[in-house]
Amino acid sequence: MKVLTMTQYRLKRAYEPSSDGDGFRVYIDRLWPRGLSHETFHYDLWDKDIAPSSELREWFHADPEKRWTEFERRYTAELNDNSSFNALRHLLAQKPVVTLVYSSHDELHNNAIVVYDLLTK
Repeated sequence: MKVLTMTQYRLKRAYEPSSDGDGFRVYIDRLWPRGLSHETFHYDLWDKDIAPSSELREWFHADPEKRWTEFERRYTAELNDNSSFNALRHLLAQKPVVTLVYSSHDELHNNAIVVYDLLTK
């Protein structure tokens, strides 16, 4: 009998220290986190291909609070059309614990929340 396990997803800022409980760490931003060195920032996978398009990211950062709902809609559409996201979803489903790591200072309005919501539906 095959037992199905559900992946437990977590969110964490890149500036927070990694921990053993993070499981498989996926950095999901296109740009390297400012001020962090390659020696100290730990991730298992950096998937730039699922980051918001440059155009969407720049549009959103002009006014994150007012544009949040529209950003969620547009970014969800980008991810649903992105074969890299589907491949990532399959890979992560095989992991017991996955931490989505992002560099935004805004913990309420960022691309990691959209990815998290899609992965946990």
